Amino acid sequence: MQPPEDHFELRLAQTEADLRAAQRLRYEVFVAELGGDGPLVDHQNRLERDAFDPHYDHLILIDTRRDAAALDHVVGVYRLLTSERAAELGRFYTEDEYDLTRLKDSGRRLLELGRSCVHADYRGGTALYHLWNGLADYVLERGVEVLFGVASFHGTDVEALAEPLSLLHHRFLAPEPLRVRAVEGHFQRMDLLAEVAIDRKRAMLAMPALIKAYLRLGGFVGEGAFVDRAFNTIDVCLVMDTAQMNAKSSARYVRGRG
Repeated sequence: MQPPEDHFELRLAQTEADLRAAQRLRYEVFVAELGGDGPLVDHQNRLERDAFDPHYDHLILIDTRRDAAALDHVVGVYRLLTSERAAELGRFYTEDEYDLTRLKDSGRRLLELGRSCVHADYRGGTALYHLWNGLADYVLERGVEVLFGVASFHGTDVEALAEPLSLLHHRFLAPEPLRVRAVEGHFQRMDLLAEVAIDRKRAMLAMPALIKAYLRLGGFVGEGAFVDRAFNTIDVCLVMDTAQMNAKSSARYVRGRG
């Protein structure tokens, strides 16, 4: 899992310090930068954490030039949970927002992705590329068939995001066997505009980079969005069937090995 740059190290978190450094990065991105909060967020120590963390694998990208003692060395993170681990735990985190019955009943090997973020100083560089390559290794080693997880738009103004949400609904809605649905009571419809009324270029420009990356790989979205006021986001559930990626995207994702 070693990235080509000598100052980067990519691996699963192994120690409590690794986990705390990942939570520190999450705090800087999700709380300090984006205005989120939560019942277990530790503002005094600047840690974004929750009750699920101890049960998940954390794929971390480390810059060895940074100060590990100050928990400043983790510059990218992905939180991961396989269907086998979820069965032991009793649930996925995403079930707070989406009904995953179709995925869980499919009999296919699932991997939930979450809490993905990159340090502001490393965006636009190779950090996300390294994380995705590490994720590809993780998927291949475990025979994962379907990836899923929530991804977020910043802010909770649905009307301001009507165009990108509508584009996702009209052009990228998951096929029925994979179509998870936002939970009742929090379901926010995404078909806010007719497809002919959407300026596709403008809608794509309003799309977060992570969502666009999943779409380029052949990803879909579930039905409906979830407005998360605690985290100041509007969430969509992304679903990706590894067997149905187009050849070009699959080659990019697994670095030409499949």
